[in-house]
Formats: sequence, C-alpha cells, structure tokens
Amino acid sequence: MQLRYSFRLYPTRGQQAALGRAFGCARVVYNDAVRARRTARENKLPFPRAGALSRILITEAKKTPERAWLGEVSSVVLQQSLRDAESAYSNFFASLKGARKGPRLGEPSFKSRKDTRQAIRFTANARWRLTGAGNLLLPKIGEVKVRWSRTLPTVPSSVTVVKDSAERYFASFVIDTDPAADLERFGPADPDHQIGIDLGLKHFAILSDGTKIENPQFLRRAEKKLKKAQRELSRKQKGSNNREKARLKVALAHAAVTDARREFHHQLSTKLIRENQAIGVEDLAVRALARTRMAKSVHDAGWSQFVAMLQYKAQRYGRILIKIGRFVPTSQTCHVCGRKDGPKTLHIREWTCPGCHTVHDRDINAAINVKKAAGLGGHSLRSADKTTAPVVAQRTETGSHGLPDVARVA
Repeated sequence: MQLRYSFRLYPTRGQQAALGRAFGCARVVYNDAVRARRTARENKLPFPRAGALSRILITEAKKTPERAWLGEVSSVVLQQSLRDAESAYSNFFASLKGARKGPRLGEPSFKSRKDTRQAIRFTANARWRLTGAGNLLLPKIGEVKVRWSRTLPTVPSSVTVVKDSAERYFASFVIDTDPAADLERFGPADPDHQIGIDLGLKHFAILSDGTKIENPQFLRRAEKKLKKAQRELSRKQKGSNNREKARLKVALAHAAVTDARREFHHQLSTKLIRENQAIGVEDLAVRALARTRMAKSVHDAGWSQFVAMLQYKAQRYGRILIKIGRFVPTSQTCHVCGRKDGPKTLHIREWTCPGCHTVHDRDINAAINVKKAAGLGGHSLRSADKTTAPVVAQRTETGSHGLPDVARVA
C-alpha cells in the first residue's frame, strides 16, 4: 500500500528563490503542453505524443533564448510536469467516456503564477536524498531543513515539494508500506469489538456503545479572528505590500483551522481503528447537505475527510469498514423491536417507540441501527449497501505543520 508522509520544510531565502524558479519552470512547461494540445485540436491534427512534447518543450526549448532559463532547474521536475499534463488529459477523456467515477471533469486549463498552491515532484532519477543531518538534498536547490515528526518506515520512492497559500513549504514522500509491519503495529483487535457510528453536528460522532464525541467546531471557534483578518484585508489597496501581508494573515488563519480539523480526524480515526475490528458508518450525501442552511456546519465537521481516513486505515491495519446506504432509516427505526416510526424533525432528540414503549436517544439509536445495518453483531436491516473499497492516503497522512497547540497524530 502506498501512503504519503508530509513534513514541514524550512528553506532559506536563497532556497525559496530556487524553489520559486522551479515552480515557475514547471508551470510554464505544463502550460506549453496544454497549449500544444489545444493547437493540435484547433487545427484538427493528432495530439502530440509525450516523447515529442518532451523533445520540443524541454530539450529544444532550452537552446532558445526565450526558454534558456529552463536549464536552471532539474530536468526531472520538467518531465514530471509533462506527466501531470498527460494525466490531466487522460482523466478528462476518461470522465467524458464515463469511465471515471465522480463529477465530470473539465478540459485541463492553464496554471497561473497566482495559484494558491504550487508543487514540483522529484523522482529517484533526480538523485535527491536525505542527508545524515536529517536534511533534504534537492538538485539545484541544496540542503533544505526538515522538521521530522516521525521517522520514515521505508525509503521513499519520490518526494513532492509543496508551497501552500500560507507560504508554508512541505515535503510529501511516497512510501510503500509493509503489510506485516502494519499489522504488527496495531495487532489483532478483539473480534467482538464492533461499533456503528452516527455522524452529526452537535456531536461529531455518536458510537453504538453510547459514547458521544463532541464536535470541536474549529471554524466556528475561529470565526471572530477570521472575520477580523478578512476585514483588514478588504481595506488594503490592491497590489500593495500591506495587502499581501494581510492576505498572508488570512491564509494562515484558515490553515490553522484546516490543520486542527485534520489532526482531530486523525486522532479519532486512529483510535477507532485501533480499538475495533469492524466499523459501520453511513454513506452521507455531504454535497447535498452542503447546499442547505447547515452548509457552514457541514463543511466545518469534515465528515468526508474523516470517513476517507477510516477507509484507508482500515485497509492498512486489517480492519473492516462497512458503509451502509444513505436511505436506511436509522433515525426512524426502533433498534429494540424494529418498528419504523416515521420521519422526525431535527429538534426531536428523544422519542418513545409506540410498539415497545422504549425511550430512545435519537443519535444513540441511530448508531445502533447503523451497526445492525452493517451486519455487525449478528443483525441486519434491509437496503444495506456494504462496501470496503479502500482509498489512497491523502497528502497529509502524517506531518508536522508547526502548530504547537495542536496534538500530533499518534
């Protein structure tokens, strides 16, 4: 299984300038590849192949006065930028044919130097390496200081250097994990430890054993600070240095919220995966819920990110994750007698079953029904949609983000 381990970088001013040149050169090559594709389509010519693009846009372009500065960066960075353009078009065509899941993708567009996220990738051919002092040696950039939050389990196959909107730098390593070592790390869980999870807004997660986990509401808590920073930004003159400083404050405030939410999801997902052999969870229609009056709270909760973490961690550590269909009436069904009592408005937090007269906590009852619908504990509701499809770990599977008030992933 491949994962990404992300760590904070602290380049010097000279190294930041070198990275800026590399970002710019990679962007130019990508845009040239997109332009070549569009020109071929407009002239009704066959799309140029990757080898021809590499020769024209990199090898021959370096010999011209207009593109001579492409030789100032590693050629691997430029080649990987061409690969990104090829992948973008492959995904676009697959989306048009319906072979790619998810929303339909648009045609690849040009990248801008004002994009909030810049990235370049170094493969093994670039001869990058980790030094004995714990620094990251990159070709034509130098030794960059890394803040290590943990040791890498194996030798990385590639590294991507990322600059985010808050002007922070990260090194994202691709790691091939050892399944045996992963299973040994957590060990086997008790087969009887199986839970259902009902995700909510007042409480982030309610477990079938009655445990309720509070919703930290990171965005709501930081709203006052974010509003002040955004208000100061709106008052600055466009193009001024003060406006850039104000923009950076806004970006850092949003980054702090994002990092804190991600760390919370990692802490909770790791704890649940470690303690339970099987987990049932609802397949929520987050996109639809984000179009309601609860949109801000739904986005603040970050359910999709949390479930994605449960998915890949379950695959990595030999656990079972079952997602049930979103139309299973978990909040309407009595988990004791199985009677369906009909829809209930959100303000009803407790209700009494007309059949067996059991008083139910709405959320705990839903979590128990999620567990049953997932086929855990020897019970099952109808219309259960079971899936254990794994997902690839996100860029920030683990990392150090420079936030001292945020707990690190265990």
